[in-house]
Amino acid sequence: MTSILQGMLRYEGALDPWMSSLWRMLNKIDPNFFPNGPDPVESEMTLLDQPKVEVRYHDIGEVNSQFSVAADLQSREKDIEMARLMSPGKFSGKSGPSCFLKMTKNKLLTKAGCGKDVRHFEFEFVSSTVRYEVGDVLEVLPGQNPAAVDVFLQRCNLNPESFITVHHRKQENGICGTDLDVSKVPIKLKTFVELAMDVSSASPRRYFFEVMSFFATAQHEKERLQYFTSPEGRDDLYQYNQKERRTVLEVLEDFPSVQMPFEWLVQLVPPLKPRAFSISSSPSAHPGQVDLTVNVVSWTTPFKRKRSGLCSTWLANLDPHQSTVIPAWFQKGSLPPPSPLEPLILIGPGTGCAPFRGFIEERSIQSQSSTTAPIMFFFGCRNEENDFLYRDFWSHHSQEEGVLSEAKGGGFFVAFSRDQPQKVYVQHKMRENSARVWDLLSEGAAVYVAGSSTKMPSDVLEAFEEIVSKESGLPSESAVRWVRALERAGKYHVEAWS
Repeated sequence: MTSILQGMLRYEGALDPWMSSLWRMLNKIDPNFFPNGPDPVESEMTLLDQPKVEVRYHDIGEVNSQFSVAADLQSREKDIEMARLMSPGKFSGKSGPSCFLKMTKNKLLTKAGCGKDVRHFEFEFVSSTVRYEVGDVLEVLPGQNPAAVDVFLQRCNLNPESFITVHHRKQENGICGTDLDVSKVPIKLKTFVELAMDVSSASPRRYFFEVMSFFATAQHEKERLQYFTSPEGRDDLYQYNQKERRTVLEVLEDFPSVQMPFEWLVQLVPPLKPRAFSISSSPSAHPGQVDLTVNVVSWTTPFKRKRSGLCSTWLANLDPHQSTVIPAWFQKGSLPPPSPLEPLILIGPGTGCAPFRGFIEERSIQSQSSTTAPIMFFFGCRNEENDFLYRDFWSHHSQEEGVLSEAKGGGFFVAFSRDQPQKVYVQHKMRENSARVWDLLSEGAAVYVAGSSTKMPSDVLEAFEEIVSKESGLPSESAVRWVRALERAGKYHVEAWS
């Protein structure tokens, strides 16, 4: 995440002087031909266009109560669909959720107090059941802290009981006015904020501060905001905002004289996005159920502020005995379900094991009625006692005729990186078992890699190249081409996240 933010900072650092130079050159060519361009001598802070959206307020008599007042799942689905339809944020797929889920299990997988919090969640369908396959991804729309939403509404002088529709404003060079999409049903303002505007976890972009400066009535706040959006203030803005991960609400509270129109807030507040998780169950093993393996994210900023991931923390705090409904979307991931007759080499350290738990459950079911190919699985964690996720599960499938057993031609190999002076990772275990890895590759095995997107995927790829070279006798350049051919043939799959 830090590298992404630093990349954004470098991007803006290069863009600002380039844009300034561009406008100066265009102004020299023909000052009259570019009337909308900023005066190169005049600060861009003196210009502000209209927001790109318009918010319309509706009388209670106009509102169809079956969509906005009823408390059933159909009403909730309609609220989510309308909020996402009206949000300026970009959403993929259909607006409405695939289904609603209810949590039935919330189990801590790591040792309490070890510094890591990884949970096993189980959910059941409370609306229509959705068919999914192993390797699929579940997107969850998290709930925001109700207290934070209330503080945001109060801070911005917004009436939570108002009914609104949000419309995209047409450009001046197009048809005047705003769009008249009659399919948009009025939604309660508070509900729109809850479902479409991430006020309590996401950091605003630089333009948010620029627009704030126009509405600041306290001179010292206006000057501070203008400085933040100037080329000279870029580094200080990065330290204040991105590095500290300040939320929209925190920024607004730091500049109390700013009262931004709701249209600007709708446009500039980051959209509340679903969070994607690899599914860690097999639908064949658990009909009507879907499981997730989630690392509950938390960290401390440079100024010692405690931060936590919105969705993972929200899920961790849910009580399975309560009836909280969870909007969810099922999506295809980057790990296609393998054929039962295809040998597998799986590499999944940490929560990267999640999709492979589903793979192994699925193949175990398949093995009860037909012949199946072997699986080698390389898992890694820090300590055997602290974060050996699903220890009993892997052990069960490694015994006797289990799908991970040596008797079936497979195996389970675990690397504990911190249990000895020298760190041991999954790629080290792969090299220790290079002959067996090569045997499966020679039999047409497919490779699946899942986990952190830092160094792990490239380290694993390098280990495969070394194994191919060592066991086949090929020169290293030929071994690299051999592994690349595996990728081109669709037999080397990677699912990585930051």
